Amino acid sequence: MTTVPDALALPAFTAVCVTSEERNCGAASGTLHTSDELTRWIAEHRAQTGHQHYEQTVRAILRAEPGAWQ
Repeated sequence: MTTVPDALALPAFTAVCVTSEERNCGAASGTLHTSDELTRWIAEHRAQTGHQHYEQTVRAILRAEPGAWQ
């Protein structure tokens, strides 16, 4: 068996601001579908706040293809 990205499904990108002064900011991008959209959100948040540290999550839908385990 192998897994392959599902070409019909959009990827999902999210970011959370983890800049820590006294506590993490916690501002979140919500789900975006391109890395450019995510970069734009981070740039806008940084312009407003000066925050520099973000945690990124990338999700993709995978399809399991039959076959022998390699």
